[in-house]
Amino acid sequence: MDLSFTSDEIAFRDEARRFFRTEIPEAIRARAAAGEHLAREDIVTCQRLLNARGWAVPHWPREWGGRDWTPVQVYLYQDEMQRACVPPPLPFNTSMVGPVIAEFGSEAQKQHFLPKIANLDIWFCQGFSEPGAGSDLASLRTSARREGDHYIVDGQKTWTTLAQYADWIFCLVRTDPAAKKQEGISFLLIDMKTPGITVRPIVTIDGGREVNEVFFDNVRVPVENLVGAENRGWDYAKFLLGNERVGIARIGTSKERIARIKRLAAMEQDGERPILEDRRFREKLALLEVELKALEITQLRVVANERGRARGKPDPASSILKIKGSEIQQATTELLMQVVGPYALPYQSEPEAGSNEPPLGPEFAASAAPTYFNWRKISIYGGSNEIQRGIIAKAILGL
Repeated sequence: MDLSFTSDEIAFRDEARRFFRTEIPEAIRARAAAGEHLAREDIVTCQRLLNARGWAVPHWPREWGGRDWTPVQVYLYQDEMQRACVPPPLPFNTSMVGPVIAEFGSEAQKQHFLPKIANLDIWFCQGFSEPGAGSDLASLRTSARREGDHYIVDGQKTWTTLAQYADWIFCLVRTDPAAKKQEGISFLLIDMKTPGITVRPIVTIDGGREVNEVFFDNVRVPVENLVGAENRGWDYAKFLLGNERVGIARIGTSKERIARIKRLAAMEQDGERPILEDRRFREKLALLEVELKALEITQLRVVANERGRARGKPDPASSILKIKGSEIQQATTELLMQVVGPYALPYQSEPEAGSNEPPLGPEFAASAAPTYFNWRKISIYGGSNEIQRGIIAKAILGL
């Protein structure tokens, strides 16, 4: 496989690098780099800047804002965005529900939703996981029974990221309780302002409130909000999750984190010398860089194979990217904890306005432990790594 880029691809990469580092507000990028929780306005601002340039949804069909980029261009775009610490377009909109509507939705749904999804005029959240149906998603119990021109939805979703900001939620619901688990599920779009919906926050170990429980009590949803065919929602969910798992690899993010670790380890002392000069630390760092390079080559193989794949059929190799990408991201937080040392022990929330309390240790120490604990989730969401190993065994190894 030829890993070199053409002159046109290099020019595209340089254009993307310049745009991300000069047109996206530096203050937002700095907050993202430091691991701070971003405000809703930060995410909206970045996505609208990208959409104004035509870069919010480059992987969509051209008639809905796509750019007809090659798989290599999409890869370079994502890599440069992550390395510049630019908050990506909201994945629930652009990588999840948007492609599902573009591929399987009605013409009316495409006309109504896709432009608003691309510009973040509508904020979607994801209603998949339930208290008894996480990685075993097909065991979901949230029901939707048909009554005339509406579905009546009852049940509960959990770990719903940023539901407190959402205008709409896309949900997997059980429409045929008598069918086999995967065959009785449908894909619904639900307005969060509909009576009967309650959102309750779940406070995470890092003190954040990014995830929520969402309850549905006799919620009336117009039948026109059904995406595709009734009881075919499992197929649409697999299509969606294939897109999500490729993005979870976040190779550019890991590159930026490793570069940051090197800078900080050169500044912080271990006795009378910088931590970066410690032999064991350097061995761990070198091993991580080797693993990241191997993952990058694997992603490039996936990119090279994309042109020949049927639409709607995710590459099972995306499961490999998900597993190893999540493990590497978690490993970067472990190395940063080693750099921070004892200053990672006290929990320090983001400083309140007007506070005159000095930070404990270096400025970057405050977010090290919260990020370390928060990123334990990466190997779970998008389908746990254990589930991904089962997919690899069946789809790639034929076991």
